[in-house]
Amino acid sequence: MKRLLILLTLPILACGGLAESVSPTITPLPPPTVVSATQTREASPPAPDTAPVPPIPSKTATPVPSTFPDPNNYQWTLIASGLNRPVDIQPAHDGTGRLFVIEKYGVIRIIENGQLLDQPFLDITDRVGSGGNEQGLLGLAFYPQPEAGMLFVNYTDKNGNTVISRFLWDNFANPMSETVLLNIQQPYPNHNGGALAFGPDGYLYAGLGDGGFAGDPHGNGQNVNSLLGKILRLDVNDFNDPNVYRIPPDNPFGSEVWAYGLRNPWRISFDHLTGDLYIGDVGQGEWEEIDFLPAGSQGGANFGWSVMEGNHNYDGNLQPGMFLPVAEYSHSEGGCSVTGGYVYRGAMPEWNGIYLYGDYCSGKIWGLIHSNGQWQSQVMFETGSTITTFGQDDSGEIYFASDDGSVYHLTK
Repeated sequence: MKRLLILLTLPILACGGLAESVSPTITPLPPPTVVSATQTREASPPAPDTAPVPPIPSKTATPVPSTFPDPNNYQWTLIASGLNRPVDIQPAHDGTGRLFVIEKYGVIRIIENGQLLDQPFLDITDRVGSGGNEQGLLGLAFYPQPEAGMLFVNYTDKNGNTVISRFLWDNFANPMSETVLLNIQQPYPNHNGGALAFGPDGYLYAGLGDGGFAGDPHGNGQNVNSLLGKILRLDVNDFNDPNVYRIPPDNPFGSEVWAYGLRNPWRISFDHLTGDLYIGDVGQGEWEEIDFLPAGSQGGANFGWSVMEGNHNYDGNLQPGMFLPVAEYSHSEGGCSVTGGYVYRGAMPEWNGIYLYGDYCSGKIWGLIHSNGQWQSQVMFETGSTITTFGQDDSGEIYFASDDGSVYHLTK
């Protein structure tokens, strides 16, 4: 298997989403007030009494790959360097081909025509708290219609709490245009999640970790009344009153919560063709996992944490209705912290439909396919890099960023 064209040796930072410590030396805080929403929300129906029905796998418009391409015929090509701890890569859907890369300390940079621009797209270091290894500016999603001139970010503030905000942008973003949608109190500085993505239904999805420390001490993962350890789903489409987000009427618990039972979802993504949702959820001490929710699924999926770690009992036994991961790998295999990725939909047909994900510590990149009724996962690349995030451009091509400040592109 091919290694990267350029390999750089870095100190490994302990395991977890953006390299968390498995047994952090953190002074516990009292249980948090779960959420303080700064905006008005519409009333929604009460929570259901029954467990969600397992979803039916989505049907794709193109054949699903049955085999993996030979990775020796491909490589990860360096396209940018000199970034300061990049943690997310996103396109703006504006036809320019620009890529926007988050630096965790509070800056978004632009890669345009293969060049890293000096001028930041957005600088909010004045309000981002990034003292903890897993804190900072963590997620970015552009509104799917670029003419609306809106983007959304997920960051931890100076108090360590999660903030989901909207900014306005033209060629560059206006740092003074911030509208805070959610402010969620965090009990510890780790397990903040941070990913944002627009789903095929036009709603904004946000991945939040269980609040931190080891073993989910506050039980947030299985508590549907907490916003921690969840995938949230927000309606941000009201242009008449952009200060208000709405709770979609079919959200299952009458709140922002769409799915639960997650420890630290480090990167979520939708397949642009099928609408399927993939989640990379960081494990506790033994197992890293990829979770999957087919397009069209009803809300309320329970991915198991902290009852389960991967496919394995953690502080309980498997319960009916839980969604087990479609792929997992152990720390004994050399991994420590999963980095969720994307389904390839670019110009190389042999990769079309393959979900690529990686591990922060080992630098391995796996391919994942669903073929003949079975999920198959295979190591495709040994990069030797500390993989913090993957990204996908408007053409469906795949990138990843390394903690050393480099961005790479999958090429022949």
